[in-house]
Amino acid sequence: MAPSLLYIHGLNSSPASRKAQQLIKAARQLGLAERVSVPALHHHPRQALAQLEEAIVTLGKPLLVGSSLGGYYATYLAQRHGLTAVLINPAVNPHRLFDGYLGVQRNLYTGEEWQLTEDHVQALAELEVPPPQAGERFQVWLQTADETLDYRHAEAFYQGCALDVRQGGDHSYQGFADRLPELLRLAGVPPERCAALDLATL
Repeated sequence: MAPSLLYIHGLNSSPASRKAQQLIKAARQLGLAERVSVPALHHHPRQALAQLEEAIVTLGKPLLVGSSLGGYYATYLAQRHGLTAVLINPAVNPHRLFDGYLGVQRNLYTGEEWQLTEDHVQALAELEVPPPQAGERFQVWLQTADETLDYRHAEAFYQGCALDVRQGGDHSYQGFADRLPELLRLAGVPPERCAALDLATL
């Protein structure tokens, strides 16, 4: 089966985010655009999960790449389907983080406004899994200067996985484009093709 990859964006993000666009451009360079899916996720977790489950069926056994809340979704899906995942500054049990944040939200890219409700929080709680002991199957990329999430929560939760903790950076994960060859190799793209990426154009 051809390599494939499913990118899962975070809360109030979209396929227009910088990391998503860099990945899409890299896939186009390598002629893999049809094997990379970056869905625009619904704000409600149950509907987002339905979209992601459909994408997994379409792609076969994709590498999951989850950013922030997308890392939480990717953890659940990787455990459910036995998939490999790269988690980028992932949210850990985000349903416990929304005290005081219920109400109107705005997508940073589309401008869409929506209501964060107790039902959203309950739907997220339904996806909670124990700390995975997944070894190399879970690659967890953290940056210590993440201004949105405390990286130490993910460092502790994913201690049974392959942790990569880098000093500095931010929640968006600085230097993501430089790691795209590594990411694509994890998806099964031959190393020589990954090495041919023109990172300066991403």
